[in-house]
Amino acid sequence: MQAEYRTNNPRFAILIPSWNNLSYLKLCIQSIRNYSSYAHEILVHVNEGKDGTMEWLKQQSDISISFSEQNIGVCHALNELRKMAQSPYLLYMNDDMVACPEWDRFLWEEVQRIGHNAFFLSATAIEPVPQSNCAIAGDFGRTIETFQESACMKQFQDFDKDDWNGSTWTPNLVHADYWDKVGGYSEAFSPGFYSDPDFSMKLWQQGVRLFKGVSKSRVYHFARVSTKKVTAGNPGYVTFIKKWGMSAGTFTRYYLRRGTTFTGPLPEPDLSFWIRLKNRYKRFVFSFR
Repeated sequence: MQAEYRTNNPRFAILIPSWNNLSYLKLCIQSIRNYSSYAHEILVHVNEGKDGTMEWLKQQSDISISFSEQNIGVCHALNELRKMAQSPYLLYMNDDMVACPEWDRFLWEEVQRIGHNAFFLSATAIEPVPQSNCAIAGDFGRTIETFQESACMKQFQDFDKDDWNGSTWTPNLVHADYWDKVGGYSEAFSPGFYSDPDFSMKLWQQGVRLFKGVSKSRVYHFARVSTKKVTAGNPGYVTFIKKWGMSAGTFTRYYLRRGTTFTGPLPEPDLSFWIRLKNRYKRFVFSFR
């Protein structure tokens, strides 16, 4: 089932997969409405929707919806939403994120500075416990019940952070031309683990070398609201190695240089003999699984 909302000249198509997270989804969408500098189209894929998500979304006049009775995972959900998007700029956001003021303006200004479509950009997440060196440590609440929105919106720019290399994390922004070139998110990684570095690797294979995290574009991220509910799924670590002949860690560290200070387009990696050997060994071992 699909229900589409059409708007004039949306800046971004914001793609949000959601899996029975209505309270977080409401907060996410309200923050986009409240704190965006531009008009966007909002597209939500509802997995199951057993918590009233569909009923609430049907009451929203500015949201396009796709639906599956089962949890089809983020990869399939994102690919379904892409089919409905009007804007050529596709932004993937998690439903447990809260947009901070002007988050979109800083991303759009970066797009204008770049002047071409061969890029992959990320906003910068503020997290109670950072999941990576790309995020900022800032605890404004670990659940929606304890979220200190007023304090977050006053202090979110007080944290020092340089622009960083290695965009894979959400919210991330890519031009539809490149999304389509790489075939979107790989459903072999469903429900979604390791699909983020896989998407970046596919962009790398298409010649993209500008993987930039924009520091001033910020969101608050509760983190792992959906993924902690997953009890079984694709072993994405193994899938990545078998597909690309290297671990996701090798790719993000030596190719994307994820989390290091941004200095420009990324150079070709110079992998040592031992790194190459270790990855060959892993690929051999996992080829039997």
